[in-house]
Amino acid sequence: MRLTRRDFVAGSAALAALSPRRLSAAALPREVEIAVIGAGAAGIAAARRIAATGRSVLVLEASDRIGGRCLTDNSTFDTPFDRGARWLYNADSSPIARLARGVELDLYPATRGQRIRIGRRNARAGEVEDFLALQVRVNRTIADAVRGKPDMSVAAVMPKDLREWDGTTDFIVGPSTTGKDTQDLSALDLGMMAQRDGAAMCRQGLGTLVAKLGASLTVALSTPVSRISWSTKDAQLETPSGTLTAKAVVVTASANALLSGKMRFSPDLPKRQQDAASKLSLGSYDHIALELPGNPLGLAKDDVVIEQSSDKQTGLLLANLGGSSLCQVDIGGSFGAEMSSRGEAAMTAFALEWLTKLFGSDVKGTVKRTRATRWNDVPYVLGAMAAASPGGQPMHRVLMEPLGCLLFAGDAVHETLAGTVGGAWESGERAADAALRKIGALKPLPSDIPAKQPRGKTKRDTSSSVSPPAGQRGSLAWPRNN
Repeated sequence: MRLTRRDFVAGSAALAALSPRRLSAAALPREVEIAVIGAGAAGIAAARRIAATGRSVLVLEASDRIGGRCLTDNSTFDTPFDRGARWLYNADSSPIARLARGVELDLYPATRGQRIRIGRRNARAGEVEDFLALQVRVNRTIADAVRGKPDMSVAAVMPKDLREWDGTTDFIVGPSTTGKDTQDLSALDLGMMAQRDGAAMCRQGLGTLVAKLGASLTVALSTPVSRISWSTKDAQLETPSGTLTAKAVVVTASANALLSGKMRFSPDLPKRQQDAASKLSLGSYDHIALELPGNPLGLAKDDVVIEQSSDKQTGLLLANLGGSSLCQVDIGGSFGAEMSSRGEAAMTAFALEWLTKLFGSDVKGTVKRTRATRWNDVPYVLGAMAAASPGGQPMHRVLMEPLGCLLFAGDAVHETLAGTVGGAWESGERAADAALRKIGALKPLPSDIPAKQPRGKTKRDTSSSVSPPAGQRGSLAWPRNN
């Protein structure tokens, strides 16, 4: 079963009031100072920053909505269901969190720990401590492996004696955090990753929040850019509605979309940028949503559950979302990609079998409505989140480099917050500043000013990221994906 148009735009009626000013084909201008390609978090951040200076900016979006991989479904269930990103990390310092308060949307702290199931029981205190001790070893091993040594895969540097926790650790370190298996993930990129602390959720949905932040922008929806003819002076963007000339272009297409050939460049992008995109490809990560009335799992609001697993056929459960009866089973990496390729019915069947294995056969009898995302098949996205493959960590900065009148942004274009909404937003603002400098709206940066340091400490700086939160025996803290 393929993702239908109805699935992808579910909830659009409820968000109609948040829609940006749309342009018809006839109204598309033939010239603009700065064009932004893509209306996801990076594109919205870039366009807001440019618009604030009074310069003309137009966002060109291939789909018929804004938000990108931030999409809240308000129609399938009785509670908002974030089909894509759902967590904001480092909410105390996040610019998106500050803006949420200004548009009167509610953020609340996400559950700080994850419960472990061993078969049909909760892990005992000693078993949790054993697992946490192994995670500290993994943290230290990865930190040692990337200190002044050539980059390699995370799998190559992981301890080999993780025993019955091998599959769990592999899932937590790889697919759950980045959407990629550990053998496909750069140890240096993981080691440089900023800690994902202080996570928050939006009661109305993170997709609702991002859409509302883009509501004041001028956006041409259903307007894919098929070709960009670029130079150091300007660019011509070919669309179904005609050709648009811009002095600078912020390209926020995902790495996978850049590699797909749907948007061509003339001249071709240099091999340096093409190689960077291929090294920063998107991993696979999807949500399988299940409505389970009556709380048959016996879990609390927003409880997060993982299992002791010896293989890759595992997932993560987010239960009773926002206090509702909606539960989500997340799958990722190669296993998640395989399940997604088999269709929504197969994904739902796996989720029910997995929950039955952990909580008993009563689960199947209580399930009502279901829905599963399949981001690998969504046009102009083709994946979930960006992460560097072995040897690819420096490529984040390669994509940050201006290329004639082209600037790149997105979740792949951040050196420490790759794969997150916050990273995409910051990259959009940085690209906007570079575009404004390109057209003379901002003063050039002095050449002797050092590059801006990444925000936040990296995840491998301390072992505290795996310490169980106070008052949550049987839980563990760990960075989670968006």
